[in-house]
Amino acid sequence: MADILHQLAARVAIPGLPDWVGLVVLLVLGLTVLAFLAMPFSVFGLKARLDQIEAQLDEIHAEIRGLALRHGDGMSRRPPVVDDEWAEPPPVRVADPPPLRAKPPVPPPAAWPDGRGRMEPRL
Repeated sequence: MADILHQLAARVAIPGLPDWVGLVVLLVLGLTVLAFLAMPFSVFGLKARLDQIEAQLDEIHAEIRGLALRHGDGMSRRPPVVDDEWAEPPPVRVADPPPLRAKPPVPPPAAWPDGRGRMEPRL
């Protein structure tokens, strides 16, 4: 049994740490997964939220039924208003695009703020 435990610890060993650290990390991770699987949904508060949403949905259904009964058959059957006249949209003028340049514009050379001009370094 101890031999199997040593082999398992060697397989999950994290470089730079003792061999048993990987086994402890694996054990803690496994216990965390088991705790989340065994935990009922009511602990998360999911059941209470679902009950509340279901009650709101029942109220909405009842209100819709009441509105339908109040209005008789429901919505009136009027044909939609259709305009048979068609007006052509005004033509869209597209301006001529500017001509393409073969080379990008060259910026002017850098100058000092006092207007001395550009000075090259002396070698």
